[in-house]
Amino acid sequence: MNNYRSRSPVYPFTRSPVHPFTRSPVHQNINNMKKILILGSGLVAKPIIQYLLSKDYLVTVASNTPDRSDMMIDGNPRGTSLFWDAGDEDSLGRLVADHDITVSLLPYIFHVMVARHCVAHKKNMVTTSYVKPEMYALDDAAKAAGIILLNEMGLDPGIDHMSAMRIIDSVHEREGAILEFYSICGALPAPEAADNPFRYKFSWSPKGVVLAGNNDAMYLHHGKVVELPTLSLFKNPFRVNFPEVGELEVYPNRDSLAYKEIYGIPEAQTMFRGTFRYKGWCETLDAIKRLNLISPEKTDMTGFTYADMVKRQIGETSSASSTRSQVAGFLGIPENSHAVEAMGWLGLFDDVAMNRGIDSTFEVTSDLMIEKMSLGQHERDMVAMQHTFLAAFSDGRKEVIRSRMLDYGTLATDTSIARTVALPAAIGVEMILDGKINVKGVHVPVIPEIYNPVLDQLEKLGIKMIEEYGLPLSEMVNN
Repeated sequence: MNNYRSRSPVYPFTRSPVHPFTRSPVHQNINNMKKILILGSGLVAKPIIQYLLSKDYLVTVASNTPDRSDMMIDGNPRGTSLFWDAGDEDSLGRLVADHDITVSLLPYIFHVMVARHCVAHKKNMVTTSYVKPEMYALDDAAKAAGIILLNEMGLDPGIDHMSAMRIIDSVHEREGAILEFYSICGALPAPEAADNPFRYKFSWSPKGVVLAGNNDAMYLHHGKVVELPTLSLFKNPFRVNFPEVGELEVYPNRDSLAYKEIYGIPEAQTMFRGTFRYKGWCETLDAIKRLNLISPEKTDMTGFTYADMVKRQIGETSSASSTRSQVAGFLGIPENSHAVEAMGWLGLFDDVAMNRGIDSTFEVTSDLMIEKMSLGQHERDMVAMQHTFLAAFSDGRKEVIRSRMLDYGTLATDTSIARTVALPAAIGVEMILDGKINVKGVHVPVIPEIYNPVLDQLEKLGIKMIEEYGLPLSEMVNN
């Protein structure tokens, strides 16, 4: 049984609307218009929907929240909203077959399923997510089908790859070598909105942000491989002074070593990918992790208060002292420390019923964070990205090269994270449909054929990396 239904017809065209990007009349010859399928209508979907509707394309948005899709389509007669559940593969096959290209904005666990249908129906595909081994396994099949499965076309991953490769290739073209490379990105509240003890607010996938705190990390520093188990992830952040923002802390992001090969810099002695946060986040998340408060393991919490849950985590049953003081004692830090104050502000020490049954501390803690730390309707978010390279040349000269981007949203409904994730994917879709990307198979945007035109178009949309060459060695970070 089909589990999707149309929400709004694509035609008839009743007028010639003017689109928001080029302000030119819409062409109405639908027989020649390419059809794009977008799966998902989450927090980053709006800019890609509006960008592609501003071109001569028909756009179908299939999701389990069609009311949200309708708002993003905003009455554009070329947009169609469908109710579709991600578990309905029969409908997915028909939807993919009926369109020229598919964009998956679904959670990453669904991308391979979508890709298999794209291969079967010989349709191109774009995602903004990291490539998993199961996706790479489809490379030969995609080439045989004559299609591209273009992944990591977002911000991080996405703009980070493209802007890094532009500099790396330019250094190699000058017969130089990349000795050290730091790539750091953070999606944050704008400084004026960073007004809670965590100095953080959610502008995208809240559960994903918290869950990422359980990652291990590995990077290369001056020729030495550094491996950090999850419990050490937030323990020793270093700091970067970012113009207009101030001092930001940096902690490592997953496995950096693989990027020596991905970026073609086997000569690198330092390879580090990291995440920006304001001061306070790392200290507090380290304490939360030591209390095992973001664990996915499920236990029975029936009848628990938040304080009961925390006490159980530290093996404390006494009520002779406050939960706050017991936690501080367990952690070996002052009761008035920033981390303890932040956890208290969050509500983890409150004698308030949680109304939970079988559940995980991750769900409880992340739900509290979402409740208290969502970006306000009239608040701005911000994306900060910085690459720092140490390049060496055959004449013995060395220079530091730095590339920075600082981008602000306008409101919680028009976020920087949504623009910087969605617009690279939108441009990738446009380039594929216009025949400007001709490679086939499974790809990420690290080749000039992809990254140069995408970066050029992003600059026209106000998303630009500022590059500085010839900086002194003292400008190298974390040395």
